[in-house]
Amino acid sequence: MWCDDRMREAILLVGGQGTRLRPLTLSTPKPMLPVAGVPLTVHQIERARDAGVERIVLGTSYRAEVFAEHLGDGRDLGVEIAYAVEVDPLGTGGAIRNAAAHLTCGPDDPVMVLNGDVLSGVDYAGLIEGHVRAGAVVTLHLVRVEDPSAYGLVPTDEQGRVLAFREKPTTAEEIITDQINAGCYVFRRSAIDAIPTGRVVSVERDTFPALLADGAHMRGVVDDSYWLDLGTPWDFIRGSADLVRGIAPWPGHAPAVSLVLDDAVVDEGADVGGGTTVGRGCRVAAGAVVQGSVLLDGAVIGPAAVVTDSVIGAGAMVEAGAVVAGCVIGDGARVGTGNELRAGARIWPDVVLPPTSVRFSTDA
Repeated sequence: MWCDDRMREAILLVGGQGTRLRPLTLSTPKPMLPVAGVPLTVHQIERARDAGVERIVLGTSYRAEVFAEHLGDGRDLGVEIAYAVEVDPLGTGGAIRNAAAHLTCGPDDPVMVLNGDVLSGVDYAGLIEGHVRAGAVVTLHLVRVEDPSAYGLVPTDEQGRVLAFREKPTTAEEIITDQINAGCYVFRRSAIDAIPTGRVVSVERDTFPALLADGAHMRGVVDDSYWLDLGTPWDFIRGSADLVRGIAPWPGHAPAVSLVLDDAVVDEGADVGGGTTVGRGCRVAAGAVVQGSVLLDGAVIGPAAVVTDSVIGAGAMVEAGAVVAGCVIGDGARVGTGNELRAGARIWPDVVLPPTSVRFSTDA
């Protein structure tokens, strides 16, 4: 834990629209979607709090009011929360600079910056302590992945100093490392204040390369703890199941095959497992099979229905005998008896698929 008595602050970037997660994000910002029954933002706030962070600035934009309605001033979570709202999207660097207006720390103090769509087990306190000891201007959390082609690449030397930044390589020759930017940083406050205000700035394409070109001490910490970007429905499902099963870190949670929340009713003849979360007020009937899925509050799964690797939206219904595999069913939608949905089908909110005797699949 940090050794002096100054208030420790962090910025949590939660302004994205979450277009890849639609229709789940049509009514709820991506960081407020319940992962194992708890909004991802709350998971992140609690981990930051446990690492010694006392004050968090939320950088909001899309559906900004939802965060304030649910989180308030932060006292229920044991932190102080301030809100920085982007009227127009400013990019990652612009969002960080916009949030800096609400920081209270001094120019040489460390500020942790977190992307709002990442589930991570990295040691936040250790990351910040190492940053301070090294006298770094910026410290980046890095992870190794098998296929780095979809990410920003960050090679480092033997001492952990960042050598370059390569955004999303387009050829095999451009893949110079398997280390990627994991979306967690520690900035010296003065480096944040140097980001231009009032315009779009990419921290990955603009801020970091400029600091490196100026000779700033940029430190990369490669960590092999749990890490997952929850940018797609399938990663959202996986992250939720990993928390339930104890694969992803969740202090105080006992690993289980499923998580059944308050007022949910699961018939003893149903088969629910694989890290499934059954939301508040859900009903799962006899003979139903639900594996590796997320049932949002009030969802209903009928007798002998089969739901695997899917998200069933709030108040949605999968009727008797229907099959939903690898799909997203929007809030209030209804999948009638006899329907079979597979391979990435997405049903928008309140859509009704009537009962049918003909099964169909998106594989066709």
